[in-house]
Amino acid sequence: MGRVSGRVCLVTGAARGIGRAIGEALLAEGAQVCFADLDGEGAAQVAEAANARLNGNAGNAMAVGLDVRDRASVRNAVSQVVERYGRLDVKFNNAGVNKPMNFMDVTEENWNFIMGVNGLGCLIGMQEAARQMIAQGKGPDGIAGKIVNTASIASRQGFDNVAPYCASKWAVVSLTQSGARDLARHGITVTGFAPGVVATEMWDQVDRDLMEIGAAERPGQAMEEFAADILKGRVATPADITGTTTFLAARESDYMTGQVVMIDGGMTLV
Repeated sequence: MGRVSGRVCLVTGAARGIGRAIGEALLAEGAQVCFADLDGEGAAQVAEAANARLNGNAGNAMAVGLDVRDRASVRNAVSQVVERYGRLDVKFNNAGVNKPMNFMDVTEENWNFIMGVNGLGCLIGMQEAARQMIAQGKGPDGIAGKIVNTASIASRQGFDNVAPYCASKWAVVSLTQSGARDLARHGITVTGFAPGVVATEMWDQVDRDLMEIGAAERPGQAMEEFAADILKGRVATPADITGTTTFLAARESDYMTGQVVMIDGGMTLV
């Protein structure tokens, strides 16, 4: 029996990177998982590959395309999960975007794009998951469901060339705390985790963007400079994150709510 055996989980931003790793780790621990992403085809490929590795237990993974900024799209994704598995136990609001711009160059378009996905998308995801969990009601353990939000090291300090991203991740922390206070009476816990520098496709794009705006001179420079401040001596891989994310989905963390766990290798001590 895995730590999350029988739990139904929905993970957004799951076609690649941290989201994919979260979903695959949950599957390995016995959960039924929906991989959700704006790239619905990519999410479907991930779910198909995951099912193929389950040694005949196909059906433990599914996929759905969604836009986290669109409430109808999110509501539809939740409905598909419930139709397939009968309930929703854990919702990971993980989808996120970044587009570095030097502080004085930040535009309204850049701000609205990042805040729309990372901020509004998190709020809508929390609300629609909570509606389903409230309808399900509390189980014998007093828990109706768990919501887990992806914050960032950027939710603890501001960086000059990713100001909207930092603001959006501070918003995630605030939403986590606000949601925890409001939803506790319904038996819903709300937690989050804050990765540092993680070697994913998203960081590869950020690395290219930083060179475009003159914040780095060569590929890999930004990651090297950030890594210099990490006490563990290296950047993270998605596998470094999933031990904590599975714990936040598991029964062992049922008494936690309103907290955001830092997973940055000791880069920020707060």
